Amino acid sequence: MAKWGQGDPRWIVEEREDGTNVNNWHWTERDATSWSKGKLHELLVGIIVENEAGRCEISELKQVEGEASCSSRKGKLIFFYEWNIKLSWKGIIKESGVKHKGLVEIPSLSEENEIDDTEVSVSKKKGDGDILKDLMKTAGTARVKEALGDYLKALKTEFTMGMILPTKAMATQELTVKRKLSVNPLQIQASSPVALGVRIPTVAVHMTELFDTAAEQLYSIFTVKDLVQKFSKSPAVLEVEKGGKFQMFDGNITGEYIELLTNKKIVMKWRCRNWPEEHYATVALNFVPIPGQTELQLDCKGVPVCKEENMKFCWQKQHFEEIKGFLRCAPLR
Repeated sequence: MAKWGQGDPRWIVEEREDGTNVNNWHWTERDATSWSKGKLHELLVGIIVENEAGRCEISELKQVEGEASCSSRKGKLIFFYEWNIKLSWKGIIKESGVKHKGLVEIPSLSEENEIDDTEVSVSKKKGDGDILKDLMKTAGTARVKEALGDYLKALKTEFTMGMILPTKAMATQELTVKRKLSVNPLQIQASSPVALGVRIPTVAVHMTELFDTAAEQLYSIFTVKDLVQKFSKSPAVLEVEKGGKFQMFDGNITGEYIELLTNKKIVMKWRCRNWPEEHYATVALNFVPIPGQTELQLDCKGVPVCKEENMKFCWQKQHFEEIKGFLRCAPLR
């Protein structure tokens, strides 16, 4: 597999203001290695399998070696990935209460093999407890392969947001989305079945980040449609007013503005597409000016426990780092 960064530079168009990839024709490349490590950790650690005899859980991602990337050419996406993964598992025999530990090894997860054909080996430390090893070999292996399949789906959808640049067709789609957002909520309620509420365990997330720009400029990056589309590299729909709706990253992020205090604070109902249906977190962004910089304070309440790490990744990688990259390429005046 070709190594990241070793593509022929004649065919690579960098993402910059003066290097627009017209009609998605040129070869573009994006390194998915760091993102993949976070996604694999999110999907694999915490897997639980259980039967009448025992209960096992994947407790740690001990090793994840390899790389992944996505390339785009003529509007088509091409994926490369090759991983050597090692996981720790622990289990308990219900009748005796005896605990055991072991490893799950995936020596070669790559685009050359289907998930069903990917080798997954299970081992256990010395001693009794084969009943737990058997549980991991059967139900555990099935759950691991399911998680690997989810990783590949996310790689081909979530990670690639913005790689295929907007076209006339996408502009038409955006108009359709905007019309849908303007539909009277009462009409939606009248025609849609009412979902039954389920109590979801949640956590709060707090993050801070420094940006080399003024507070009013940073505020505009979150509220001006053109700037949002530039840093996110994907279509967005914004109704920047109290009660207004928004969609970002091709509809993967949606929500509603609760409070807008110009250049100082934004409060939103916020959700990711893969969250439990109709569940929203409350996200507050505070813009704190300091000499020569702005400190952005993110406070988020109501994040599903199982999505905490993904939430942190989303804001750190897809918001903070992308905005900093945008500011370096096109500093606001």
